[in-house]
Amino acid sequence: MKQKIVMKVSMNCQKCKTKALKVVAAANGVNFMGLEGDDKVVVVGDGVDAVKLAKALRKKIGHTDILSLGEVKAN
Repeated sequence: MKQKIVMKVSMNCQKCKTKALKVVAAANGVNFMGLEGDDKVVVVGDGVDAVKLAKALRKKIGHTDILSLGEVKAN
């Protein structure tokens, strides 16, 4: 089952955004990732652990909150 995770990450500069995307890309099961606005990271994948991903982002970037977690419906 694919799930969509939206996280709010404190990203102040382009370097922080790049680091955040690298952390997300290294996670297991990620199929799609992207930025939404200036401070949100969207991840879609199969079997992605949202808590582990949030902990990794907190360790590398800074304050991270999980805003939403839900299933992606297949077309």
